[in-house]
Amino acid sequence: MQTITKCLALLALWLSAQLIYAQDSTQVSPNHIKIEALKLEKNQVQEQERALLKAKVEAINTKLEKGEITNTEAETLKKEAAKKHALNIESRIAILDNKIDLLARNDNDYGVKIHDDEINILRIGTDENTSDDLVYVGKPSNDKPKVYDKRTSNDLVVAFGLNNALIEGESLNDSPYKIAGSRFFEIGWAWKTRVFKNTNFLRLKYGLSVQMNGLKPERNQYFVNQNDNIVLVEFPHELDKSKLTVYNFVAPIHFEFGPSKKIEKDDYFRYSTTNKLKFGIGGYGGFNIGARQKLKYDLDGDNKKEKQKGNFNTTKLVYGLSGYIGLDDLSIYVKYDLSPIFNDQVVSQNNISLGVRFDIN
Repeated sequence: MQTITKCLALLALWLSAQLIYAQDSTQVSPNHIKIEALKLEKNQVQEQERALLKAKVEAINTKLEKGEITNTEAETLKKEAAKKHALNIESRIAILDNKIDLLARNDNDYGVKIHDDEINILRIGTDENTSDDLVYVGKPSNDKPKVYDKRTSNDLVVAFGLNNALIEGESLNDSPYKIAGSRFFEIGWAWKTRVFKNTNFLRLKYGLSVQMNGLKPERNQYFVNQNDNIVLVEFPHELDKSKLTVYNFVAPIHFEFGPSKKIEKDDYFRYSTTNKLKFGIGGYGGFNIGARQKLKYDLDGDNKKEKQKGNFNTTKLVYGLSGYIGLDDLSIYVKYDLSPIFNDQVVSQNNISLGVRFDIN
C-alpha cells in the first residue's frame, strides 16, 4: 500500500508541475500559488489539533470510567494534552509563516524546494498511521485523525459455489438439475456494526447484493413456458449446454457472533476479528431483476448459440434464509429461498445454495 501511495504521489507531483507550467504562461507565479495554499493550511491547523485533543480526552475518560486511573490523574493527563496541542498549534503556524516568508522573498526563484508535506496525495487504503477514510486526497498533514471508537466498518462480499433446487414432493437426490454444473455467484457491499458499546461479540451485518443462481438440466432438457407453467422438455437437438440463470437484487442482514481482539492506542481503539472464528445467521429480501436461458447445440455441423431472456415467470419478490461460519475473511456459506423460483406453479421449486464466501475489507 505504501508503494501505491508513493506512485500516486509522484503522479500528483507531475500534474502539479504541468499546472505550474500552464499558469506560468499567463504570468502567475508558482510561489504565489504555494503561498495561498499555505495560508489555507494555517486555517486548518487549529481544527486538526483540536480533533486530536478531543480524541485523547475521550480516551482518558474511557480509562477513568473503567477505573484504570483516578480523577486526579485524569485531570493531569487532560491538562498535559491541552498544553501539548496548544504548543503544536503555535509551532505549526510558526513553521507555515516561515515557509510563506521564504517563498515571498524568493518569488522569482522557481527552484525553491517545498517540503513533501505540501504535496497533495491520493491515498487508497488505510493503515494504523492514517485516517479511516478508504480514499483520501489532499496534504498528508490534513489527513484527519482516526475516530476514537468506530463501531461501523464495511467490506466487499463475494460468494460462489453449488446451486440446486428443492422440489415439492422430491428429495435433492431426485433433482433434474446437474449437481456440479449448477452454480451460484453473489457480489455485494456490506456494513458491519458493533451492537454493544463495550463488547464486539455480537455484530449486525447488512448490505446490498446481486445473486446469480444457475440451474443446468439433466438429460438434454431445457426450460419452456407453457401458459406460464415452467416445465422441462426434451430439446429437439443434441445439447452441448443448457443453463437457466436467475438474477436477484437483495438486501441481506445477518447477526454475526464471534470473538475479537481489542487493539488500544493513545487516541483510538478497534476490535479486530483477524484470524478469529465467526458465525452469522439471518436472511435476505429483494426482487428479481431478470432471467436468461443459454443454449448451445450443433445443427447440421454448425455450432448454434441461443440466449433467451425473460418469459420464465420467475417470482418477482424474493426472500430467504442464509448463514455462514468461518475464520477471518473466509466462510462456508449456505442460503435457501423461501420464495419459489417460478410463480404460480403446479409443483413448487425453491433455490438452495452451498459454497464459500469472502468478506474483503
